[in-house]
Amino acid sequence: MRSRVPSAIVVASLTLSATALVAQQHATDLTGTWTFKVVTENGTGTPTVTMRQKGDSLSGTYESARMGALPFKGTVKGKTFTFAVNTAGGATLTFNGTIVTDDAVSGEVDFGGQGGATFSGERKK
Repeated sequence: MRSRVPSAIVVASLTLSATALVAQQHATDLTGTWTFKVVTENGTGTPTVTMRQKGDSLSGTYESARMGALPFKGTVKGKTFTFAVNTAGGATLTFNGTIVTDDAVSGEVDFGGQGGATFSGERKK
């Protein structure tokens, strides 16, 4: 009599492999222009963030009426990302975010140890 356990293990293994492959194929690429909403205790800002993603590397421009256009570099790992913007005044704004959907992100901003904020972003279509 043949055992069916090895067949069940093979089927389960193939199912998990296929699921992992689909997840890899659906990884969100953050490349594009985004409208961010940065909410602080002193008000809300709406900078435009242009991102370029190559693999796990992230770069781009953070542009606001108050600070002008500033370049940044960062990384993407799975559904999370981080990037840092160095201001003309010497402060570093560090954005730590989560990819909510292909066209939406959210997270927190650290103002170089001088407070923080939350942010959300939508990809411009």
